[in-house]
Amino acid sequence: MPSRTQADSIAAHASGLGERPECRSDLIQSLVDGVDRYNPDNVTVFEDYLAQQCQDGTYDCLANLALLKLSSIATNSTLTSSRTSNAPTPSSSPWPPSRNPTSPSTSTSSPHVLVSTSTDSLSEAVQKLQALNAALSSASYAKFWEIYNSDDLYADLVADCAGFEAAIRRGVARTTAQASRVVSKSVLGSWTNLKGDELENWAKDVCGWTVEGEEVKIPVNKDNEAKPTVAMENIKLEQLQRLIRHSAEM
Repeated sequence: MPSRTQADSIAAHASGLGERPECRSDLIQSLVDGVDRYNPDNVTVFEDYLAQQCQDGTYDCLANLALLKLSSIATNSTLTSSRTSNAPTPSSSPWPPSRNPTSPSTSTSSPHVLVSTSTDSLSEAVQKLQALNAALSSASYAKFWEIYNSDDLYADLVADCAGFEAAIRRGVARTTAQASRVVSKSVLGSWTNLKGDELENWAKDVCGWTVEGEEVKIPVNKDNEAKPTVAMENIKLEQLQRLIRHSAEM
C-alpha cells in the first residue's frame, strides 16, 4: 500500500538557502559565513566537500557557490577544472523551494555563475549543464530528459553525482504533488523518463501515489487542495450615493 508519509515527504517544500544543511560541517560553516570563502587557499577544502556531496547525494548551495565564485576570480592554477566542473552539476537536481522547482528554494544555483573558462572542456560542460538547468527552471521536464538523453556527455558529467536521476525525479514529483491531484501516466512518464512497470513502481513505492488505469492519483496536501475563497468588498454609503448620483446624471 502507498505510504502517506512518502506522499507527504514528496510534497514537502525544499529547504531554503538560509537553512544550514545537515551535511555542512562547522569548518565549512565558518568559511561560508566569513571572508575566507574568497581565499584561494581554501579551494581544496571546498573541492573535497563538493566531492563528498557528489558521493553522498547531498547538496550545499552556498558552499558550491563559494567554489564557483573562487573559480571565476582565481588568477592562478589552484583550481582543478575537472573537480570544480562538478559544482554546477548538483545544482541541476535540487530546486529552489518552490519553484519548487518552481519554488524559489533558492537551493538551486545556475551553472552560468561559473564564468571561468580555463579550459574548453570546462566551458562546454558548463554550457551543457546550463541547458539542463534552463529546462528545469522552466518546468520543461520532458525537454530536460530529451536534452539529457541527446548526448552521452551528460551522463559523463553527472557520473560523480550519486543518485542524480533519482534526485531529478524527486524534484519533478515534488512539483507535481504541489500542483496536481491527478496526472496521466503518459505525461508523468515524459516528465520522469520512465514507462511501464518502472513508472508505476516508482509512483507507488517512491512517491506513495496510487495508479488507477491510465491515471496517477496524488493525495491531498496543503498545496494541491482546492479551497473556496470568499471575496468581500466594503462599500461606504457615501460611495454608493456618488454612484447613484452619477448614474442619474448620465
